[in-house]
Amino acid sequence: MRMSVVDVGSNTVRLVVADAEGGVPLPVHTAKWRLRLSEQVPPGGDVPEEAVQRLCRAVAAAARTAERWGAATPLAFATAVVRSAPNCREVLRTVRAETGVPICTLPGEVEAELTFLGARRWMGWRSGPLALLDIGGGSLEVAFGRGRLPDFVASLPLGANRLTHEFFHGQDPPSAESIKALRRKVRHQLRDVSARIRWEGPRTAVATSRTFQQLSRLCGSAPGRHGPFVERELRCADLGEAVTRLAALPANQRSTLPGISAPRATQSLAGALVGHTTMKLAGLKSVTICPWAIREGVLLRHIEDGPAWWSEVTRDVEATGSAGASTPGAVPLRIAAPAR
Repeated sequence: MRMSVVDVGSNTVRLVVADAEGGVPLPVHTAKWRLRLSEQVPPGGDVPEEAVQRLCRAVAAAARTAERWGAATPLAFATAVVRSAPNCREVLRTVRAETGVPICTLPGEVEAELTFLGARRWMGWRSGPLALLDIGGGSLEVAFGRGRLPDFVASLPLGANRLTHEFFHGQDPPSAESIKALRRKVRHQLRDVSARIRWEGPRTAVATSRTFQQLSRLCGSAPGRHGPFVERELRCADLGEAVTRLAALPANQRSTLPGISAPRATQSLAGALVGHTTMKLAGLKSVTICPWAIREGVLLRHIEDGPAWWSEVTRDVEATGSAGASTPGAVPLRIAAPAR
């Protein structure tokens, strides 16, 4: 069985085409379209019409690419940059009408559960009780669990792009006062979540997302060209030093550092501050960088639980225009069968 998934993030639209033989999504083709929606959509603002049309063209191109590779209509979803926009429903309806792809948004906590599933399958049962951190453009997802799915998840409005706009707008590099203010917000938002992670005492901690991957490379991990099976670890102490390096440089100089791409250079400091503060508060001395995340989680749910669960999500979108809003810090009901 050949499947595909499309992920509309804050910077890019990503397509993964995978074979699902043996219960494992094995990628056969990947592609991406750089839209940089985060630069066009201010926190709390609408997605502009021009950006919606560019999004439609990217999703249509992804669907055509998936078809050429022998996959059916992609399982398509948009993350926080679209989910939090006041015109989210209109955006989803326009994309669906113009492309025929039933795109939806997922609540942040559901994103965390799917990302946890991807990380659990990659790390295996030997990793034991598992903590997960994922920094996106608009939100931070945290999860903990002992089984296939997490026992606890939270989605917090602490995305790297969101905080860059809120605290560093017009400052390059930002002032020491702005950096302190950002840290204060992160500590306040994470107080209860980090206490729960410390109490649970995970055996293994993992981090996903491009933000963590780039920060890990900055701190000395192997480059991506070495492949996904090279072990990559990010230590809290090293990340603290990286924060100091990033804070001293304007964005155009950060992009010359190892791992920091030009499109993400502006938000790299906020991402590093969120990651470092989260690790410190949660008592995590290091995290393993996991190459599997939400896209693999979506594919795994489809393989393991069948297509009915995704059909239910898209039916909700058709009825309401959105798959539901995220409630920061909430602990949601399970979206799948109990862990096995």
